[in-house]
Amino acid sequence: MRSGDAGKMILRGARSDAVHAMLVAVPAPVAQDVERDLCATAEGRACRVIRVESPPEPLPEGLLVLWDHGGPLEAVKARCQWAHARRLQTRTWLVVLTKREGDEAEALVAAGADECVAPPGTRWGARLVALRRRSSDGDAQALRRARDMFQGALDAVPEPLFIKDREHRLVAVNSAYCRLLDQPAEALRGTVSSAQVPQHEAEASWRQDERAFTTGQTVEDEGSFTDAKGRSREVLTQRAAYMLPNGERFLVGLVRDVTERSRLETQRRLAERMTSVGTLAAGVAHEINNPLSYVTSNLAYLWERVAQPVLPVPTEQLEELRQVVAEALEGAGRVRSIVRDLRTFSRTEEEQHGPVDVRRAVENAVKLMRDELQHRACMACDLEPVAAVHGNEGRLAQVVTGLLTNALQAFGDRAPEENLLKLRVRPGREGHVLIEVEDNGHGMPAEVRQRIFDPFFTTRSPKGGTGLGLSICLTLVHAMGGHIEVASEEGQGSLFRVELPALTLPPEAARPAQATPAVVEESSQAARATRSLRRLLLIDDEPAVGSAVSRLLRNLYEVHVIQDAREALKRLSHGEKFDAILCDLMMPGMSGMDFLVELERLAPELAPRTGLMTGGVNPQAREFVGRRARELLEKPFERDQLCTFVETLMQ
Repeated sequence: MRSGDAGKMILRGARSDAVHAMLVAVPAPVAQDVERDLCATAEGRACRVIRVESPPEPLPEGLLVLWDHGGPLEAVKARCQWAHARRLQTRTWLVVLTKREGDEAEALVAAGADECVAPPGTRWGARLVALRRRSSDGDAQALRRARDMFQGALDAVPEPLFIKDREHRLVAVNSAYCRLLDQPAEALRGTVSSAQVPQHEAEASWRQDERAFTTGQTVEDEGSFTDAKGRSREVLTQRAAYMLPNGERFLVGLVRDVTERSRLETQRRLAERMTSVGTLAAGVAHEINNPLSYVTSNLAYLWERVAQPVLPVPTEQLEELRQVVAEALEGAGRVRSIVRDLRTFSRTEEEQHGPVDVRRAVENAVKLMRDELQHRACMACDLEPVAAVHGNEGRLAQVVTGLLTNALQAFGDRAPEENLLKLRVRPGREGHVLIEVEDNGHGMPAEVRQRIFDPFFTTRSPKGGTGLGLSICLTLVHAMGGHIEVASEEGQGSLFRVELPALTLPPEAARPAQATPAVVEESSQAARATRSLRRLLLIDDEPAVGSAVSRLLRNLYEVHVIQDAREALKRLSHGEKFDAILCDLMMPGMSGMDFLVELERLAPELAPRTGLMTGGVNPQAREFVGRRARELLEKPFERDQLCTFVETLMQ
């Protein structure tokens, strides 16, 4: 039998708990004595004895008996060294059957032998007992070492890490996870992690765990986590399931605290948005100054005319005065539209999401950049009717502005008449809306195209920009459930395509919105027809605003104007009655918010019929309005808008 075959037979034929004894080149009479001695002991009865002429690879575990035929010592030492280098020391007992004694026997032990025994040897069963003890001690030591290495590796990971079994019980955690939950590892092992967090967070975590278990894919989700001190954090958790050879399944999870990153991301977006507004400042100033020039001129002319003594006004001059007023109103409307677009673009309240009119958002972005576009490129717009999308109008306008700015930068220093820019809005594949920005600029090589959405990556000069524009565009588009594609070749221009999922609204959702204005308008017309003298209290610290609103409403309501909210409360406390109140939100002394709080205490029946108006509102005030007030009227407003708003309060 070849030695390799013998080794394979040993590994296949023996029971998993049996001890092997391999006799290498041992003469038959001596081998028989060894076997007989083994079989005479309780340990040896289960021993499997194999005789081979040369040891196989790999060496089996158990007794390994080498025969010394009496040749040169160096040859025997070499065989000992070879066997010692290839055996598992804790599970193998290496014996040399030799007649050598003294220094030569010690040399063989130094070469790797556990014992040098005169043939045929005795106490073979005792050696099996010693081998089992060595194996047991070695296994325990190896297990402890593996456990310590495993725990040390987990603790070396700086982020919180956990391992769960299929029943969602924690089987291993690292020190960072213990710090996150403020509990020792001994208290966490064997428990379900949901016991340490609020129920809604526990349910969300359990669903993500199950998703990783059932799909077998890596699952990544971002959500809130309440720590042991009750502080809410934003965490990003990655989960992956794996299976052991015996079929047991486990889940490993890595938790990253992204609270600070989320805060910085919000600030980064706002900073980039403000940078964009700064870039557009010159164009916006141009757009505002044009209508303001003829608004002020026409008002000055009108003032000169009305300052004269009252005389009959010829028909042709009356028509001219009407034209003067109409032009002034049109110019003021243009200014109001520009300010509204800027305010929409620069708002910081990220939570305001809902149906977005894509064409209106795109048109707002084009208005803001109109001056720069006119002086830098020849632009063509093709805005087809499309469905609404779910998102934030200001954010979508920022995306379009970022793409248009990027296109203008791609033209370099070329003459404006050479630069072509196309902006398209059209339906995409089923259930989607497309926004496309195409330019005939310098284009991009492949290595640049692959990195254009990386934060802070820019091909412009150090003073040319931050490299955040396209990165923020991508983030905002992803937040609306869409994606951006880019096609570009060096010298061939670029095409950026934004695809957003269309918002599908149930047919009945639109019907009430259409009916309400008609009812309000009908009520408003009825009020005008009957010349209702219902009492309206108007509170605004700007006397000019109070005067203007009074003039607009004086034929409909009995308007009482007060500049101080505290004075209004005093009049109400003295029993003066009003049918509705219109109050400015931001005022010195007592704000509209403070007034409404006091009004709810003083006259709770009047609070629901109180409306707030403002020319600008911070996030805290907007949050208050959303919770406490029925409506918010934003300045500047038109007469019909004001009348409808007040009539709604009166009902």
